[in-house]
Amino acid sequence: TQVLYDGECPICVKEIKCLQYLQQRQQGKVEFIDISQKDYDGMKYGGITYEVAMEQMHVIDEKDKVHCGVPAFKVMYTAVGLAWLAHFISLPGIRSLMDKAYSVFAKNRLKWTGRESCSKGTCAKKQ
Repeated sequence: TQVLYDGECPICVKEIKCLQYLQQRQQGKVEFIDISQKDYDGMKYGGITYEVAMEQMHVIDEKDKVHCGVPAFKVMYTAVGLAWLAHFISLPGIRSLMDKAYSVFAKNRLKWTGRESCSKGTCAKKQ
């Protein structure tokens, strides 16, 4: 499982660090890919460009299927040993709430983390 995340997003990084800690018991099962690194090459990761990856969470499962948004979190949580959380966010009422909440977060995370210029197309990978 490959998790694509924005290493410039403080909120995203906190969650990824927590998941990296949890996955220590699942060694090698999850690879966390920082899309903000200058050497990020989307062709290695399902053809997901930096720009597309910046729009929402992407996770590539062990069968090379790409999952986006809330379904990506389900795959990611299962892979790090949080199957109970993956199941919980998939429950019909919870899933609907999660979809709405994540949509708001994804649209506003750059502004909320002090990177508003990124939402205007001037965000770039690390040099």
